Amino acid sequence: MAEKHRPGADNEEAAAGPAGAEKQRGPKFRRRAEARPDEVLDAALDLFMEQGFATTRVEDIARRAGLSKGTVYLYFPSKQAVLEALVRRAVTPIADMALGNLAAYEGDPRLVISATLRMLVVKLGDPRLIAIPKLIMREVVNFPELAEMYRREVLDRIIPVVTDRIEWGIEHGYFRPVDPELTIRSIVGPILLHLLMAEVFGLTPRDGLALDRFIENHLTILFDGLSAKGGAQ
Repeated sequence: MAEKHRPGADNEEAAAGPAGAEKQRGPKFRRRAEARPDEVLDAALDLFMEQGFATTRVEDIARRAGLSKGTVYLYFPSKQAVLEALVRRAVTPIADMALGNLAAYEGDPRLVISATLRMLVVKLGDPRLIAIPKLIMREVVNFPELAEMYRREVLDRIIPVVTDRIEWGIEHGYFRPVDPELTIRSIVGPILLHLLMAEVFGLTPRDGLALDRFIENHLTILFDGLSAKGGAQ
């Protein structure tokens, strides 16, 4: 027999928090509860992709996930918290991987920058992952706090490390004596513009987004202009 929903149960769960709610039920519930944050995030991402962040309500996310609205609030206090969790789940691990590669490498910076951008292309081949930066581009005008969150979680961590690699490359004769801060924009800017042209203006190459071809083209132009002539090879 199906369990009847008690009036006010959602409020009781929300007040108790995830741990308190789980203690009130058995091991089967606890096993299911461990998967619920990901179920909420999966449902939210589907809805954000389909109808946008602004028009999606928490109750819509709950319905798609097969949960009550109160249960969603056990794990995420707001819709923005859901989006922040999506960024952390999907994008932050990539930033961590890139940081590890860049910070530990002391050879030709062209090699590690190229490897990092190629790794990014492989990861962004997942439609559900590339949906996150696309979503932020689409919604940032109405929700500037989304840009601030993405900057905090990704850009503020990556930019100092890449700047350090550029400075190291200049010092050791791999790069021309360029401005490292401006060079960061020459590395990242074309990638953002490529995504922006596709997402906002619907302009893509004939074979679609073609991120793999774009990155190889970008690296050729970038390093032909950045590499020091007659310097380290």
